[in-house]
Amino acid sequence: MSTALIRLDQLTVNYAGQSVLENIKLSVEPGQIVTLIGPNGAGKTTLVRAVLGLLKPDAGRVWRKPKLRVGYMPQKLHIDPTLPLSVLRFLRLVPGVDRKAALTALNEVGAERVIDSPLQSISGGEMQRVLLARALLREPELLVLDEPVQGVDVAGQAELYSLITRLRDRHGCGVLMVSHDLHLVMSTTDQVVCLNRHVCCSGHPEQVSNDPAFVELFGTNAQSLAIYHHHHDHAHDLHGAVVDDGAVAAHTHVHGDNCKHG
Repeated sequence: MSTALIRLDQLTVNYAGQSVLENIKLSVEPGQIVTLIGPNGAGKTTLVRAVLGLLKPDAGRVWRKPKLRVGYMPQKLHIDPTLPLSVLRFLRLVPGVDRKAALTALNEVGAERVIDSPLQSISGGEMQRVLLARALLREPELLVLDEPVQGVDVAGQAELYSLITRLRDRHGCGVLMVSHDLHLVMSTTDQVVCLNRHVCCSGHPEQVSNDPAFVELFGTNAQSLAIYHHHHDHAHDLHGAVVDDGAVAAHTHVHGDNCKHG
C-alpha cells in the first residue's frame, strides 16, 4: 500500500497547443524533501499549480492523500505599500489563527520579533520566514515551497534551507520545493527531479549530478558540486545575531563553482 502524500501519474499540461508538461511521474512521501530544478520555462511553477489543484491537467492524474493538509509558500508576495497590514494581521487571515498561534509559528521560523511590524517594512529574509510561518499555521502534511529563498542574500539562503530541513524533521511532513540554487539545494534534499517540460532525470542528488541530462542542462561545471558536512557550535538568527542553543548544530553545505542557471 502506498504511503505517498501526492502522486503524479503521466501528468500532461498544454498551453495554446504547446506542451508545457509531458508525462510527468512524481511522488512525495511523508518526511521526504523533493526538489524540482530546471531552466526557466521548464514547467516547474505549472507543476506546482497542478499539485495545488489550481489547474486541471490535459492528461494524466494528480492523486492526493484524502484530506491532505497542504501549506503553500508562494515565490513572492506583492503588498500595496499603502495597505496598513502588520505581520500579525497578515497571519490572522488564516482562519482560526490568534496572536498566540501566530507567535508560535513565527518563533518556529525565527521571526517572532517582527510580529507587530508593518509587512511592507520587513526585509526579504524576514518576509520569506513570515510566509513559511503562514504555511505552517495550516499544520501541513505537505509543504509546497516555490523558490523559498527568493530575494534573500547568500548567507540567509543557507540558513533558510537548513530551517526547512529542521521543520521537516520536527513535523515529519513531506516537502515539494522549487529551486534554482544548485549550489545549496543539492545538500538539503532527498530526491532531485530535473525538469525541462518532461522529467530529464531524477534520484538522489549525487546520482542526478552525474546524469548526462543534468550536465546538458546545467553544464559540466555543475558536476563539481561537492557535498560535505561540518558542524557549528552556534547558529545565526535572521538578524545575523549569534544564537547559542546549547547544542552543536549540524549543517550540510554544497559548494560548486560557476554553475549554470536557467
